[in-house]
Amino acid sequence: MNTEYIPYMAAALGFGSILMAAYGLVAYFDGANASARLKERISGTAAEKPSLFGDLWQAFSGVFDRVGSKIGPTDEEEVDKNHLALIQAGLRTPTAARRFQGTKGILAIGLSGIFLIVRFLFLPEQPMLTTGFITLLLAAIGVYGPEMWLKKRIAKRQIAVANELPDALDLLVVCVESGMGLDQAIERVCDELKTSGPTISMELKLLTLELRAGKARGDALRALSDRVGLDDLSSLTSLLVQADIFGISIGRTLRVYSDAMRTKRTQRAEEKAAKLPVLLLLPLMLFILPALFIAIMGPAVILLMDAFAVMGV
Repeated sequence: MNTEYIPYMAAALGFGSILMAAYGLVAYFDGANASARLKERISGTAAEKPSLFGDLWQAFSGVFDRVGSKIGPTDEEEVDKNHLALIQAGLRTPTAARRFQGTKGILAIGLSGIFLIVRFLFLPEQPMLTTGFITLLLAAIGVYGPEMWLKKRIAKRQIAVANELPDALDLLVVCVESGMGLDQAIERVCDELKTSGPTISMELKLLTLELRAGKARGDALRALSDRVGLDDLSSLTSLLVQADIFGISIGRTLRVYSDAMRTKRTQRAEEKAAKLPVLLLLPLMLFILPALFIAIMGPAVILLMDAFAVMGV
């Protein structure tokens, strides 16, 4: 490809991104105004005007939603995989998948477009090869940056569930052994852990709502395991399903698994404590040891310099 066409392609890319954003904003405001007029005609009253920031947020959300619906994957298996990842991250709104895909597309186009505009306005002497490389790098950051953020959010949420699960199991053991059924015990534990364990409390709340809606206990427990994606919770749900099928004592099963989970949590804490000296090695070498050497050797170096100055060396 001739390099003289790259500036025109960059300009077309920037113009397309701005045009896409403007089209989304205009379409959203037109739809909002039509909806407001329809509400006024039906109710006979003036519709409540949204605030400026709320209106802008809805506009940007609509743009992400529209872009995501255009560039998102169409394969059903890939769509289900992305939707499950968002659920495991705690993003469960109906439009979360489309907005996530739209965010990746807008970031990729926006970052590369802004860089190209800055390059051709303020850095005209930059080589085209470097420009192309940086453009592709920024586009890749826009695409894969949200994916990395999503993975970190999932991992953080799974760690929170793993830390809160032993306490929830202890409460479940107490409730079940006091004579409560498993469904009632789960509901009670959900209410008790709203403050100390909000993540596991929310998941148990969803489990309770599914059971109330008539979903089979085994299916509801498997759905709980899929929503979290934690191996320990998957093993627990499998044990509960098997105990329910074969008539095994649920209280004994929960007590044994609670002890195992508490041991695992202790081992995770010991593992983090064992990694601490290695993590402190780099800050120690970069910040603490130089200051210590200066404090210890500084006076001796000054005395030696004065002695050499007296001797005329």
